[in-house]
Amino acid sequence: MSFSLSNGEIYDFEVQKINGETTTLEDYKGKVLLIVNTASGCGLTPHYKGLQQLYSTYKDKGLVVLGFPCNQFAGQEPGTEEEIQHFCEINYQVSFPLFGKIDVKGENAHPLYKYLVENTPAPYHTGEIEWNFVKFLIDRSGNIVKQIPARTEPEALEADIQHLLEN
Repeated sequence: MSFSLSNGEIYDFEVQKINGETTTLEDYKGKVLLIVNTASGCGLTPHYKGLQQLYSTYKDKGLVVLGFPCNQFAGQEPGTEEEIQHFCEINYQVSFPLFGKIDVKGENAHPLYKYLVENTPAPYHTGEIEWNFVKFLIDRSGNIVKQIPARTEPEALEADIQHLLEN
């Protein structure tokens, strides 16, 4: 399957919600998206707090944070989808959409992540997912704006998010 950046095909990707229901990203068309690979047992797990804060602050203006749990980095997301959802709700009051566990790199990487990694524009293109909590910012038209390194605190994205929401 081949995708171009200009026609919003990101919305065609099929994903599995954390409850097992299959859907596409079409539900988020016209929104600013922050797509993040997550883990519950990582030193960066507190990023959930900042992600939830961004979502709470800007969801009514059109921001949606999409969390994709992944167990590919030091086995830091070993739980079931139910355990992951419970952990996120209890510890970080996460209310943004979470999805089923996926691979984000390698031969079995989810097609969405292959697309994100391959199509991030310069100078933000790294060609890889280096760790948990790598963030991708997508504009309202479905274009990848940038890939943000794992260690970047969610709060540091606020100006970029405000800019995309206003334009």
